[in-house]
Amino acid sequence: MSDPALKVKLSPRSSANKIVGFEGDILKAKVKSAPVDGLANKDLILLLSKRLRVAKERIEIISGCKSRLKTIRFRGVKKEDLFLLLNG
Repeated sequence: MSDPALKVKLSPRSSANKIVGFEGDILKAKVKSAPVDGLANKDLILLLSKRLRVAKERIEIISGCKSRLKTIRFRGVKKEDLFLLLNG
């Protein structure tokens, strides 16, 4: 089983940390923190970790660390579970 990857469009400086939903095959998410010193990325990983109930260490940004559009890999998560939990 290969680890699934997902494109995420992140909106920093939002009023709340939340997953907005899918727009096509891109997941939209919002975080409160500013994109300074990786804080927005850390908040995104924490948000995804809580929603999927997996350890933060199993979620990795593989591209787009300094961009709003990121590609994130989820180690040890089934692709079907990923979409079900993030849509809910």
